[in-house]
Amino acid sequence: MKTLLVFNRNPYDGMDVTWNALRLGEKLLETGSDLKIFLMNDSIDLAKEGVTPPEGYFNLTEILQGLIGRGVPVKVCGTCLVRCGIHKNKPLISGAIEAKMPELAEWIMESDKVVSF
Repeated sequence: MKTLLVFNRNPYDGMDVTWNALRLGEKLLETGSDLKIFLMNDSIDLAKEGVTPPEGYFNLTEILQGLIGRGVPVKVCGTCLVRCGIHKNKPLISGAIEAKMPELAEWIMESDKVVSF
């Protein structure tokens, strides 16, 4: 099964939404799903180098890097890189690729399931 996870939220917004989405991604991989991740809006900070999690939070960027290391493609909205997030001047982590809306549309059309967080 081809699954696309679309992230929208600030990774460290005081909720566990992003952490739970990443955990779901790990479980989907374990079940053999062909997983892809697209980051939009403030979730782009998840793929930025040098972002330090607030005290008491998991390092969500490290979890994302682990998924990338396991072959999960991660694309980051290019327009959002200009407009969103609080770490605008930081580069993307290795393996995260800048993308545009047509690429998201293509991934949606190719997917059996799309889940948005």
